[in-house]
Amino acid sequence: MFSGNVPYVASRAKARRQALMDKARLRQLINQSPDQLTNTVAESGYQNEINLYASRYSGGDLVEAALTHNLENELENILSFCKGKVRKVVEIYSSRYEYQNAKAILRAVANGIEAEKIGKDILPDLNEINTPWIKILESSDDLRSAAQQMRRKSFGLALVNLPEDARLTHYEDALDRHYFASSLKALGYSGNDARYLRTVLATEIDHRNILNVLEAAAFGIEGNALYEELVPGGRLMPQRALSSIANGGKSAMLDVLRNNAKFDIAGFEEALETSEKERSLDAVVTWLHAREYMQMQKMSYLHPVSALPIVYYIAMKVKEVTDLRMIVRGRFAGLPPEILEAHIL
Repeated sequence: MFSGNVPYVASRAKARRQALMDKARLRQLINQSPDQLTNTVAESGYQNEINLYASRYSGGDLVEAALTHNLENELENILSFCKGKVRKVVEIYSSRYEYQNAKAILRAVANGIEAEKIGKDILPDLNEINTPWIKILESSDDLRSAAQQMRRKSFGLALVNLPEDARLTHYEDALDRHYFASSLKALGYSGNDARYLRTVLATEIDHRNILNVLEAAAFGIEGNALYEELVPGGRLMPQRALSSIANGGKSAMLDVLRNNAKFDIAGFEEALETSEKERSLDAVVTWLHAREYMQMQKMSYLHPVSALPIVYYIAMKVKEVTDLRMIVRGRFAGLPPEILEAHIL
């Protein structure tokens, strides 16, 4: 009876969000030895999954499989609480992870990665949710055959309709375009939660396009080749500006961004300058992520009796797992704590 009650579901999501790790807890993890990490992660809400995989894996492999398994089940669990319009909005956001699974399978096919490897950490094979994906990988000889097996997915036609000689990047771009286009269309109705989530998606599109333009500039790509990589639906760089940006490259993009009063061009150019000095886009990526995070935080209080607190919890749960995976990988690889803190905290 209560599962369709919006205040109940929103408050439940809020309670779960408050149980997630804060920066102090993450900093503590970063400064632990690799041997300590497994126990600490287990004690932080992942004990069942650690126990499930302990007989098969150890070290970083054990923790990564446990984290992914926990996240997959949590996404399924939180969605089961939602009904009606709330479920529709939450599904629009959470469906992105199905697209990510499709990308993982396509990358594995393209790079000749065995199902055993994928089933170890990316799509843990002890979780029945992943069984259909692993079967697709096991039955695929190439990208085309993998796409054919995904034809009944919501994005199936977008993959099947690609030309025979399409490369991995074309499949990934097709998935991104389909996700954003279908999501924005599904959010076309009135409502505070739908309107704000449209803004969030538009920001993600803009940030993706910014990075695409900067990467293209580094490789001398412009014109139609760049235009095909740009995704419509953004607001900083609206669709009417994409053609001129594709032809003018980085300088044209900066001109468009400077003309937007809502964009912190000074902060962005500072991050861009750092990236150019370091010959890496890390500083820009970090700056864009921080901008997205600030926007996402508003979901926790902007419309408390709506789908937004639930979407915000999902985003923060994903962030926790992503941060923990980075910590685990980094510490087991011998990275010093200060490097991990710079990327996570």
